Amino acid sequence: MMTTTPHKVAVLVAGSWGTALASVLADNSMNVSLWSRNAEQVNEINTRHTNHKYLPDAQLPVNLRATTSMEEAVTGATAVLLVAPSSVIREVAAQAKPYVSEDTLIIHATKGFETDTLKRMSTVIAEELNRNEEDIVVLSGPSHAEEVVNKRPTTVVVACRNEEAAERAQDLFISPYFRVYTNPDATGVEVSGALKNIIALGAGLSDGLKFGDNAKAALITRGLAEIARLGAAMGANPLTFAGLAGVGDLVVTCTSTHSRNWRAGSMLAQGMPVAEVLKTMGMVVEGVRTTQSAHTLAEQYDVEMPITEQLYQVLFKGKSPKLAVEDLMGRGRTHEIEEIARATKENWLR
Repeated sequence: MMTTTPHKVAVLVAGSWGTALASVLADNSMNVSLWSRNAEQVNEINTRHTNHKYLPDAQLPVNLRATTSMEEAVTGATAVLLVAPSSVIREVAAQAKPYVSEDTLIIHATKGFETDTLKRMSTVIAEELNRNEEDIVVLSGPSHAEEVVNKRPTTVVVACRNEEAAERAQDLFISPYFRVYTNPDATGVEVSGALKNIIALGAGLSDGLKFGDNAKAALITRGLAEIARLGAAMGANPLTFAGLAGVGDLVVTCTSTHSRNWRAGSMLAQGMPVAEVLKTMGMVVEGVRTTQSAHTLAEQYDVEMPITEQLYQVLFKGKSPKLAVEDLMGRGRTHEIEEIARATKENWLR
């Protein structure tokens, strides 16, 4: 009787989201190699099957193996999943390049822009691995690592212009508790995943100021309009923002205490300086860096993003959170539907 050799999948790196996605793959009987620079973390994963710093209450699959060797992790892998912070994604991709074969499927689940160049993550990865950007798969959607690793029902999207690549990624991840849809609009999915962290910072700030559910609902809704405006200007399909990677991820990130960005915003509302917030969190808060990138992108594309603008003032110019919210509420009158339609009209007419 013939047996099928399981796919080898390399996951780079072993943060909370990388570890959770590696667990999904291991549960699907994949041969998973989880890479980390931290030898103590690798030893903990391999001997105790835990990753206490990032997922303190999780028990990891015994067939999930970690390593500090990039060569060991990537060599022979049929798929490589990059889940490094946006600030180091280029460096990690460059380290992996010597061991990636031409037919290896490349997937990433990193949310943000490269600060210096304002490039999307798929662009950065494609440049470093010398790949066609349209073959890079993006995984995103409403998904907290803490829930995924504990097998709570979760639904995400894998986006790629190359339909075959998207379906290959879908086959790797889909499981009874992890449902996966495909989408050809990688640009829209990446923009949504990056910008929702900005709005989550604002939601945490609003909650920290005890402004209530009405204010947060408005923030989420108007935040989605900002995301759609910039996304459409960058070439995304507006319909993507009504899906899992858009409104789905936005809602979960803005309403859950699992969200790092929400927690960071709440701390800011208490008057804690940004540097202290980041130090206290002990993990990457992508929304802070992304706010700076989005502020510049809004200027480049001539897109109005008032929530992003006010958060930029709070994070980088010392503006008080309370005054920022007051200035948002005091903006001039506008028409809701016409405002969205102006930003997305060209896309609707295609």
